[in-house]
Amino acid sequence: MQRVRQYLDTLCAAGLHGRGAAFDGQKNAAGYLSNRFREIGLLPISNNYFQNFNYDINTFSGTIFLQTNNTTLVPGKDYIVESASPSGKETFKTILLDTLVFSSKKYQKKFLALDIKKTALVYDELFERKLKKDSTKHIEKKLEKASCIIKLKDKKLTMGLSGEQKKTVVFEVLKDKFNAKTKTISYEINAELIKKYKAQNVIGYVKGAVVPDSFLFITAHYDHLGTLGSSIFFPGANDNASGVSMLLELAWYFKEHPQRYSIVFIAFGAEEAGLLGSKYFTENPLVPLAKIRFLVNLDLMGTGGDGMMVVNGSVFPKEFLLLTKINDEKIHLTNLKKRGKAANSDHYYFSEKGVPAFFFYTLGGVTAYHDIFDIPETLPLTKFKEAHNLIIEFIAGLTKLGEK
Repeated sequence: MQRVRQYLDTLCAAGLHGRGAAFDGQKNAAGYLSNRFREIGLLPISNNYFQNFNYDINTFSGTIFLQTNNTTLVPGKDYIVESASPSGKETFKTILLDTLVFSSKKYQKKFLALDIKKTALVYDELFERKLKKDSTKHIEKKLEKASCIIKLKDKKLTMGLSGEQKKTVVFEVLKDKFNAKTKTISYEINAELIKKYKAQNVIGYVKGAVVPDSFLFITAHYDHLGTLGSSIFFPGANDNASGVSMLLELAWYFKEHPQRYSIVFIAFGAEEAGLLGSKYFTENPLVPLAKIRFLVNLDLMGTGGDGMMVVNGSVFPKEFLLLTKINDEKIHLTNLKKRGKAANSDHYYFSEKGVPAFFFYTLGGVTAYHDIFDIPETLPLTKFKEAHNLIIEFIAGLTKLGEK
């Protein structure tokens, strides 16, 4: 566990800049992981540990500034910038939008006639929910003409990524940090759309002792959300330094205990940008996909007090029965829950190509997710050891299933 904590601290350190494209945080994280693969003794599956690919990504590495009236808000804590926002530096008057725009023809007509190119439109979550209805497309088109939009959030700010830039600057601001009497806002954003950013999947393997040309895969994404300005970054401890740390510990174990099949370990890049690293691998596989007996994908492995979720658990009942049998005998985790297909992590494109796969994520504990508060210091690793041992026994059990 001391080694796990070292992994977490390193992957979440300021020097890796949230493991995003800005300041080459993702690239430097890949270099760190390739060194760990070499230290463990994993074999490269090609000429080196990297599978390179490119993707477009919008980044925020320069000044980020937002002021309401005379109050300067704190990025990450008080507000975030939506991921497709462009650069800009402006001062605008604000217009607070009311949900009457959906129910009052008079109010709607007045809104649609407004010149909003030099204004900051402000609306809350109730307005946003009503906006998602099919009958509001004409209002959405009107909003797209605004220079700036401020979405007021009741509780939590959740950052994402985008491979494009749109024309409108959009902020998400905590409602209790935005004065209802605000008349003007000033902002500055320095956004850079990086075309064909060079990213990497990091891949190594342990050769199988009996059938080396058949494979079990253990995967986890190492990238995260990067930066919000030059000083604010998203550490991504639970998502997904925890899964990468689990992958590294499993690699240590299986290097010392080779199995019947070869075991491939992949740390995927660009998961947060749309599962791009795993999609690239399935389209450019370094081993035949038909030779993959099973894949285990790891994400959000830092808690576990309420058990663990198994995505695809209902799709592969025989393997889920094996997992639950092991857990019932050894009582590793208090609860194993199952669900069906979901395109929510790097197992997905493998499943779509016919590779049997589970996606594990632990339940309970901290709620920090896609925000600046997902840090190693508060990540409890409640059932990390137990999940680690369960996965080891499950991998061994898959080998025995294959023998039958």
